[in-house]
Amino acid sequence: MFAIGGGFSPGGGGPTSIQANAAAGLPHADVPGELREKVRRVLENEPEHVVESVPWSHDEWDRRPFSLRLFLWPHRFRLAGAIFLVLLETVALLIGPVLTQIGIDDGVRKENKTVLLVAATIYVGAVAVSGVLGWARVSYTGRLGERLNEALRIRVFSHLQRQGIDFHTEEKAGVLLTRMTSDIEALAVLFQEGIINLLVQVFTLTVIIGALFYYDPLLASITLAVAVPPTLIGSLWFRGVSARSYMRVRDRIAALLSNLQESLAGIRVIAAHNRRAVNIATHRDAVGDHRDAGIAAAKANSTYAPLTEFIGICTQATLLGVGGAMVVSGRITIGEMSAFLLFLTAFFAPIQSLVQLYNSYQQGGAAIIKLRELLATEPTVRQPPDAIELPPIEGEIVLDDVTFGYEPDRPVLRHVDLRIAPGETVALVGETGAGKSTVARLLTRFHDPDSGTVRIDGHDLRDVTLTSLRRQLGVVPQEPFLFAGVVRDNVAFARPDADDEELRAALEAVGIDDLVERLGGLDAAVHERGASLSAGERQLLALARAFVARPRVLILDEATSNLDLHSESRVERALDVVLEGRTAVIIAHRLATARRADRIAVVHDGEIVEIGSHEELVSHEGRYATMHATWIAHGGAR
Repeated sequence: MFAIGGGFSPGGGGPTSIQANAAAGLPHADVPGELREKVRRVLENEPEHVVESVPWSHDEWDRRPFSLRLFLWPHRFRLAGAIFLVLLETVALLIGPVLTQIGIDDGVRKENKTVLLVAATIYVGAVAVSGVLGWARVSYTGRLGERLNEALRIRVFSHLQRQGIDFHTEEKAGVLLTRMTSDIEALAVLFQEGIINLLVQVFTLTVIIGALFYYDPLLASITLAVAVPPTLIGSLWFRGVSARSYMRVRDRIAALLSNLQESLAGIRVIAAHNRRAVNIATHRDAVGDHRDAGIAAAKANSTYAPLTEFIGICTQATLLGVGGAMVVSGRITIGEMSAFLLFLTAFFAPIQSLVQLYNSYQQGGAAIIKLRELLATEPTVRQPPDAIELPPIEGEIVLDDVTFGYEPDRPVLRHVDLRIAPGETVALVGETGAGKSTVARLLTRFHDPDSGTVRIDGHDLRDVTLTSLRRQLGVVPQEPFLFAGVVRDNVAFARPDADDEELRAALEAVGIDDLVERLGGLDAAVHERGASLSAGERQLLALARAFVARPRVLILDEATSNLDLHSESRVERALDVVLEGRTAVIIAHRLATARRADRIAVVHDGEIVEIGSHEELVSHEGRYATMHATWIAHGGAR
């Protein structure tokens, strides 16, 4: 019951926390009036926070194989702007050797100070312009890279959300984290540093080669004949070796992060079983594998980089000898020879940069392959293009000759037939592994049956949109999951628009309102996975979350199995009220919960072997009667 003034009074007795605070001179839930006014003034100056809507669909997404070209195509005009800046910067950088040649031949040799001064001034101006253009290019491409990075992260995350439960069961969380972190970061480096810098270096090489042939085709041909063949052979070798090495690096980092994630998630089990030293050794092995893969890639790079430097030195020596002879013979001027040497120095600088860029490309290429494999994964539970919106349902559930197995040759359910009337509560009982929870997963369409149909109000679940189906279902799993945040966010998870009164009513219905008040109300902090709460408290909050969703069909998958007897009795009393008028499927571990259902279905070895009310099944003296007798013998009726 809600108290006067908006406070909430568990059980109806005594002052609420708000009333007590008011009596103590703190009328705003422990926030003094002066501080409240300061907060109000700060909020007045806060910019409006606009939550952008992200387009997302169960059945519509880009199914083309992921590639760098397809991914960059929508941003081609921005890339064109970056290329234009590259062209300007390259011209400004490469005008220096030409000005040097002019200054030497027309200024120094002819003792023309005006030409020398003009050439020097233009050279200084060109350096300044190239610096400004370089800043503009880096700034522009940096922003472009971040946009591309954002778009890729959203695309990958959306695809992960689209996958079925079986995908997330089979894939290690650490591997998926690798796709979202290290693989995308490798591509981000390729976006921000690789692609545009590659264009810079390629255009630089093109201009330099053109300039070399302009000054002297013979000397240019000799230079390229000495430099290009060994560089090409070394590059082809490095391409093959580094591609394999960086693919191993990507695999090893995925295994490393997977081991880390699993160790952090299971830290309590590790500590309880004194496995810390063993787990450190296991993690050390994973780190060692990643180190070995990285060393293999570094060895390839350490061979290739000095090789290109050696080729550059040999080429310069050849040019100096041949070019010097040409200067002596008068074929070229000393200014042209100087420009030639300067261009040649600039020729090998892009090659050295391309070596490093090729490293980035190989890492990014390995990441592209991994992301392509992920984005090519089709969801096992698909929404057909012509799926209809499920109208408001009454809650009739029918399983018609349903057979299903997580592995094709090992069925978990066999030819199951079950009809649940609107508003009826049916409990599924049976041994662990009999298939009870599998029925719940089929009802929520986490999986599709291998044969047979699952219908709600006559609609085959495969013919309706997943959003309209799950909007009318409430699920409380056996292992409740709470998100880091506050109580309000967790309870209102399915209905973010629910007001505080609705949330408090749900907390009262499940009997956890007093605990939430002690924690600090709806704004009380909830740690990751609800680690600061007991198992029973987490389950009660999960129940409250389902109640707030106002589902027409409520599925409780052993939702009371983690509760003590006192909490269980409170939840069961709340269930009597909350389930009224709703269809409910209860996966029951305790017969005390099952006997409150309208009917009980006994699941054994993937089949429903008995179904009826508690009294009917007990009098039938079948499998349920045996379970009931065992429960009574162990004091279950007390």
